[in-house]
Amino acid sequence: MAGWQRGGFLAERVLWIAVGVVVVVAAHLLPALIRAHGWRVRLVGVLLWIGCMAATCYGHAVFFLLAQKHAGEVRAAAVPAVVTTGRNPAVIAADRAAIVSRLTRVTERRCAEPCPSLRIERATLGARLEAIDVEATEAKRQEAAQDRADAARAAAVADPVTSTLTAFGIQSGRVDLLAGLAFAAVLEAVACFCWLLALRPVGSRKPNTGAAVTPVTEVSNAVTEVLTESAPTAEQPVIEAADDVTRVTAEIAAGRLRATVTDIRKYLGCSQTRAASVRKQIVEGAQA
Repeated sequence: MAGWQRGGFLAERVLWIAVGVVVVVAAHLLPALIRAHGWRVRLVGVLLWIGCMAATCYGHAVFFLLAQKHAGEVRAAAVPAVVTTGRNPAVIAADRAAIVSRLTRVTERRCAEPCPSLRIERATLGARLEAIDVEATEAKRQEAAQDRADAARAAAVADPVTSTLTAFGIQSGRVDLLAGLAFAAVLEAVACFCWLLALRPVGSRKPNTGAAVTPVTEVSNAVTEVLTESAPTAEQPVIEAADDVTRVTAEIAAGRLRATVTDIRKYLGCSQTRAASVRKQIVEGAQA
């Protein structure tokens, strides 16, 4: 949606959408894909991931802000419109000033004899002045209604939460931008973490069945297996231990495994004692 809103022509919109999909997929999968590599690859991957996350969050913020703007326009369109009729208040004020001036001149005129024409003119100008006052009052009422409608429309355009936060002195534009970026960052962080869990190494997914087994239990289980098997060999535990040491050494050399008892135990799916023994053999072999 952000790509569609950004582009003008159809080809531009399609390309914006394609770029957005690539960036989002990279932001989701890079942490899980670079985990098994060395520190050089991880460093490059982290830099690329930061750039992809920034671009993705920016695209999300564009969509959030535009969506909020469109929602405000819909709310503003629902506010009833006020239709004003009659003349402009400035024109009415000019006419009233002219009538008051004429009425003042007529009032100051004196006649030695009764002047019907003078009385008629005074009455006419007085009636026109009253009509002008009524028209001016109606124009002020319509103007106030128009101002109230404009204020309601402006309040409807603004987001309700943003309007509340602006009471603390924060600009509404900054609140909208920071809220959009924060929401986008949380959304993408959840996606990255889910992919990180989904693409764990196969060795770390094995159930740790030997974590709570004591060395005595392991020995008794080994004796039972030797007694029950048809062709037991005393060298089998030694061979398995050597194979574990070889596998762990190869993983450590490739940079996919750390030489700690916890990581070795998770990789082999064995007990803490066996993992410590394998690590000890690796350290002794490295010193030799």
